[in-house]
Amino acid sequence: MEKLNVDCLVLIFNELRESKKSLYSCILVNREWCHLVVPILWSNYQYILREKSRKKFSNTILSCLPTSSKQLLFDNAISLPSTVFSKPPTFNYVSLCKFLRVEIIDNIIRVVLLKQGISKNIDYLQKRELLEQEIYKLFISQCKNIKELIWRTSQHLALFPGALTCFSQLYSLNIDLHYVNSDNLYEMAQICKNLGELVIDNCSQDNPGLIFLIDIQRNLKSVSFNFLIKKGTCEGLSNAIARKGCAINNLSLDNSIDIISHSFLTSLINLKYLTIYDDCESIEGIKEFHKFLANSRLPNLQFLSIEIDLLCFKELATLIENTKGNISCISVYTYNKSVESTGMLLKAIYNHCPKIENLATYIVPSDLIYVKSLVMNCRNLINLSLILKNLNEDGDVGDELLDILTKFSSKYLAHIRISGVWNYSIDAFEKYFESYRGRKLFSFYIYEYPKGSITTEHAKIVRKYFNEGIIVNSNLKYLFN
Repeated sequence: MEKLNVDCLVLIFNELRESKKSLYSCILVNREWCHLVVPILWSNYQYILREKSRKKFSNTILSCLPTSSKQLLFDNAISLPSTVFSKPPTFNYVSLCKFLRVEIIDNIIRVVLLKQGISKNIDYLQKRELLEQEIYKLFISQCKNIKELIWRTSQHLALFPGALTCFSQLYSLNIDLHYVNSDNLYEMAQICKNLGELVIDNCSQDNPGLIFLIDIQRNLKSVSFNFLIKKGTCEGLSNAIARKGCAINNLSLDNSIDIISHSFLTSLINLKYLTIYDDCESIEGIKEFHKFLANSRLPNLQFLSIEIDLLCFKELATLIENTKGNISCISVYTYNKSVESTGMLLKAIYNHCPKIENLATYIVPSDLIYVKSLVMNCRNLINLSLILKNLNEDGDVGDELLDILTKFSSKYLAHIRISGVWNYSIDAFEKYFESYRGRKLFSFYIYEYPKGSITTEHAKIVRKYFNEGIIVNSNLKYLFN
């Protein structure tokens, strides 16, 4: 039999990347196969994080520590597993890693310190910092051109030997400002200038090092901020985001209202994905946010997810009207018990979002006319979630909603979620599900229904169509069983 060349073998092994069992079998074939497969296994951190692999992985990494590090740890009463001092490893396993994840470092530290029974006191913290330092030094000195880093340590990573080679091609950087200070960020900015994704956790005030890091990036596409308790203004950070407005196409903000000015929204002219979550109750902060939201021109927007208190649908409608019709997903949620201008939002969607596939929004009884136009005009809808509000206005229009969905929905609408604060008759249920005969309703969920509104008869109808294969999944199919 002719021998496959190396390139063919690599292609085959890469196809088996998701099958750990198959790759392990390949290792045992011969030395050549082993040398080709081991790097593939070690490039996938998901294998390493599995419970059965953690201790073995930790010991393997520790065995790669240089003699100087092992001696330093020994001198500071940090005992490494005895296997670490046996024969040297077959491969330089650390150099095969394409990642530097904090959970992997933490797992190695736990394996060493907890086995020694070191209590969590000052002595523990000192030993932990020293062990952490030596492990990071090992990875940074051996790993080349890693693409992803979760930075959740106070260690000065950019100053360790090999940092330039390790981090110069970094694409995704996740920074926790609870640990990483401004000086750390200045140091890293000297190396990392081609970030595509930047995630910032626990931001509470302007950080000069962070602003410098953002400014120096050449092609920053995605930015995500998780804000903490306000400690100062973030005007400098807002301006830094605005200066990257032409490049950023993905923005996610968590608890940003009343902490940072949203004036940068008007600069993000190429934004495609916008996600904002906030439980702020500051009226002034929300009013300012609404103002910048309405004044923003996001012609290329494709994904919009908003979850805040006192959400104003009028401003969202204005934002959607200023797009070029490429939106495929909209999700809105508010903590308000009553909502206003929902009809304006629905009208903006069916007039300006012909490509929309996923929609989750609010409606009140008077919006049913807009729901009809929505399902008639937006023929690409696949997922539709309608949160029903204002029960006191008219609670007996559930049948009208189902009738609209029965008569006017496209064949692609296969995932439905509606809340049960409105009443639905058994006949309306039957007619709606019957309209799916010859195709499938992949999911049908009713949530937030008051006691007694959904009965055993409703559940029987769902089970009937589930048994016939028309409904694939529903939270009602096992109800009252």
